Amino acid sequence: MKILIIEDELEIAQSIKNYFRTNGIQCETAENYNLALSKIESYDYDCILLDLMLPDGDGFDILRELKRKNKTDGVIVVSAKETLETRLEGFNLGADDYLTKPFHLSELLVRMQALIRRKNFKGCNNITFNEITIDILSKSVTINNIKLDLTKKELDLLLFLIGNENKVLSKSAIAEHLSGDMADMLDNHDFIYAHIKNLKKKLHQAGSGDYIKTVYGLGYKWENE
Repeated sequence: MKILIIEDELEIAQSIKNYFRTNGIQCETAENYNLALSKIESYDYDCILLDLMLPDGDGFDILRELKRKNKTDGVIVVSAKETLETRLEGFNLGADDYLTKPFHLSELLVRMQALIRRKNFKGCNNITFNEITIDILSKSVTINNIKLDLTKKELDLLLFLIGNENKVLSKSAIAEHLSGDMADMLDNHDFIYAHIKNLKKKLHQAGSGDYIKTVYGLGYKWENE
């Protein structure tokens, strides 16, 4: 998962980031409106946590911008505003969920995981693709009921590929998903080839089909044989 936290209160943003990281979730932050706009224009996120009250802009305008650009990032509004009118405006502008401050980090995590499951995997905690079964909550993968040992990056890559079945994913899109805005600082995306190669090898050795296809000059895609 790759999350963007749009929050001007740095202590809150850091506490969310630290908590999510212990749960294996990659987080980026934006403490103001302009930085948030720059990030959502440059990257795609599994979920955006959006504070409505920003020092240089309105969180509702970010929702409008996401809608205008036809972005499909999930959005959870996290705000001290708790009026019915504010909630309704957020939902009408495309927010998927609304959580009022103060909140428990464990509840935020559960809501975010549920949102991503709804968007990517039809709400399922267990994903099955032929002989492959992935338990999202326990982060375990089995092939023909035999457990497969994957690194965190390999599991993230597997979920990204399956969640975008039959779509061609460029190396830059995969790099962005696995490394976030750090991908822009890399000289090349050779590490993507290494992750793809290792994942394919592990799947093959475990008896899985050859679902990862190379689309020469474009990237990779996951498709049924």
